[in-house]
Amino acid sequence: MNTLRLFGGVEGGATHSNLVICDETGKVISKSKGPGTNHWNLGIDECAKRIIQMLHTAKDEAGIRRDKPIDSLGLTLSGCEQESSNADLAKRVKELDEYSAHAIFVASDTAGSLFTGAPNGGMVLIAGTGSNALLRTPDGQQFGCGGWGYLLGDEGGAYWIAHRAVKIIFDDCDGFRPAPHSTTRLWETIKNYFKADSRADLLPHAYKHFEKSFFAGLTAKLSALADEGDALSQHIFADAGAALASHVAALASRSQNGTRPFENGLRIVCVGSVWKSWHALAPGALSALAARRLSIDLELVRLRVSSAMGAAWLAAKHVNYNLPRDDSAFCEVFYTHRDNGRTNIDGYGCGCSEFWS
Repeated sequence: MNTLRLFGGVEGGATHSNLVICDETGKVISKSKGPGTNHWNLGIDECAKRIIQMLHTAKDEAGIRRDKPIDSLGLTLSGCEQESSNADLAKRVKELDEYSAHAIFVASDTAGSLFTGAPNGGMVLIAGTGSNALLRTPDGQQFGCGGWGYLLGDEGGAYWIAHRAVKIIFDDCDGFRPAPHSTTRLWETIKNYFKADSRADLLPHAYKHFEKSFFAGLTAKLSALADEGDALSQHIFADAGAALASHVAALASRSQNGTRPFENGLRIVCVGSVWKSWHALAPGALSALAARRLSIDLELVRLRVSSAMGAAWLAAKHVNYNLPRDDSAFCEVFYTHRDNGRTNIDGYGCGCSEFWS
């Protein structure tokens, strides 16, 4: 009797995670959600436990016995850029649950997004709590930009935007660096979000009680403020757009490397909640792209499905199985950039705050 093959995938960020189980036709038969799974924040043990809990939940929902391993499990998680620690995580999952999967494949969160939206090569640009970019050429070469965390990078991510807003207030009040626009509405929004009356009240949130995901949550409020026309919030988002475009420019210069260049242009898979504010990011992003004079067409897409699908696709590939996929069902184009300066923007004028939750 033939048994359907099963492949699992996890999309793991610093704040939340998603897991899917697909059958051999590519159909999702079960899903589950969980908290963040960045092992640098949690440690290998806690990260592994959270993955196993999500897998158990998904198995229960699909009617799969917990002692029946799925064929392979792909973990594409924030913080998984090192092969040594990736191997440690895969090993720990197997130690804690020997029936989890016959094979476990671990890669960065960028890999899951890339293989969801551009399995034949392209770029993924993550702008969630943090930011990261990865380029994979058609012949398999990979190049990265960013992904160094909130202390050394994360330009254009939600934490970076929130921190920039708070720093503008501090600098303007000190007279150290005057803000380019009125700070009235921005300062009120910051005080309301942190329940603060003064700058001193913000210090515990930056030091003793610092939580990156909570701090980054301010960006949702700033998105609404930018959508309402606040000039300073719009300025901050434009700067974020320029920072994200700099990731693109840095990697686009490598896009023609190798034996198989991107002859039909470069697809960029845009992942993370910050991209929901494309309306506010666009002025800075487009200005930065124009200044860098890129000599390649760009196609920006947003995913219709969780990048856990790409993780499942990678998991299947890891055991030499080609999992079917439907490109039009997986992603949609929202902006195209031609190297002769022509553009086509879908939804450029739509509001941004409504997307935040």
